[in-house]
Amino acid sequence: MRVLIADDSALLREGLRLLFEDAGHTVVGTAASGTELVARALELRPELVISDIRMPPSHTDEGLRAAQEIRRTWPEAPIVLLSQYVVVGYATELIESGERATGYLLKDRVFDIRAFLESVQRVADGGVAIDPDVVGQVIASRRRSPLDELTPREREVLELMGEGMTNAGISQRLFISGGAVEKHTQRLFAKLGLSEDASVHRRVTAVLTLLGR
Repeated sequence: MRVLIADDSALLREGLRLLFEDAGHTVVGTAASGTELVARALELRPELVISDIRMPPSHTDEGLRAAQEIRRTWPEAPIVLLSQYVVVGYATELIESGERATGYLLKDRVFDIRAFLESVQRVADGGVAIDPDVVGQVIASRRRSPLDELTPREREVLELMGEGMTNAGISQRLFISGGAVEKHTQRLFAKLGLSEDASVHRRVTAVLTLLGR
């Protein structure tokens, strides 16, 4: 996998570079600001863009804005944003800039190297990987919605879907059969009003509903 890393901290850039290279991936470039990130991403078209949200000059949301600008030119760009803290609005904004190949992870997840690499690989493969802490805070803060009609098990399935897990992964996590996962998935789709339409990515749309789009 060809990776572009963006962070204003040289230490973190180097740490991520070593992590990816040790896992057999290739770091094709780095960036230290949002402006540099946009230019390098559109030039190199890597298989994964991973960026801090807060970068110079204001150290607020430059990484998010850069991701949105990249998506305007390259809608399918695979982007993972890293954050020190949970900011629900950032996750929602990023996902709304593109339906697939999107991730929002807390920096603490980097320390669980295996899980981190699995999450970013899902994004590179076109999936969604949202930090479970983000998912939890979104659920805690949301208003009354069709999500309230879900059973506890259906909610668990949707939350794991939000983390980017496949049905097989959900089956293993919840210790239930693949058939049971499929039944819960179809029922939650029905409750969220997601009909079988080839033009709609139902799993992604369900996650967007979870995040309060």
